[in-house]
Amino acid sequence: MVNKWVEPGKFFRESMLKTDTIMPMPDIRDKMPKRSFLPRVIVSKLPFSTSKLGDLKKLFHAEDNSSMTSMITDALGECERVPSPGETKRAASIEDMIDFATSVLGRNVAARDGDHQRSLYPYLLYYCHSVPKVRVYEADILDPKSKAKINHGVAICHLDTSSWSQGHGAFIALGSGPGKIEVCHWIFENDMTWTIAD
Repeated sequence: MVNKWVEPGKFFRESMLKTDTIMPMPDIRDKMPKRSFLPRVIVSKLPFSTSKLGDLKKLFHAEDNSSMTSMITDALGECERVPSPGETKRAASIEDMIDFATSVLGRNVAARDGDHQRSLYPYLLYYCHSVPKVRVYEADILDPKSKAKINHGVAICHLDTSSWSQGHGAFIALGSGPGKIEVCHWIFENDMTWTIAD
């Protein structure tokens, strides 16, 4: 069941983040199509709401029941989802993302990314959220046989999983339940994690 529903290595325990640990590595390559950010001065004039779906479909020439309409609807649905307990979230332009990071962490911040969550949308859109009780790790990922560096990874460990559902893939993979364990995962290439600079 684990192999069928959850990619090996997608979720792991914090104790595994140490030198010489061998674990399966999920595919963290960015599979999103290349898009550009629009400046905030333009983004602020565009509709961004499920209540304005008709206007968005016209703007992006999206036909009814098309993949473009589905993509827009999915992105808006995630952005408008009620935050999880302790989560603060926002969909953002590049300027909004920086403002959000500094509003949560202060002005001494650093962006850490793999060699973490973008939404598929007609223009480049970062879904930004702040979640409580996490630790961030950076690690060089080596080939287990040759020891050659094959990637640089950023992992996030969620220390409080009490609000997660029992059916979450992490618990299927790791064999536990909400609030009983911490859960870690790698962030995807071109996603970002903002931290206080050190």
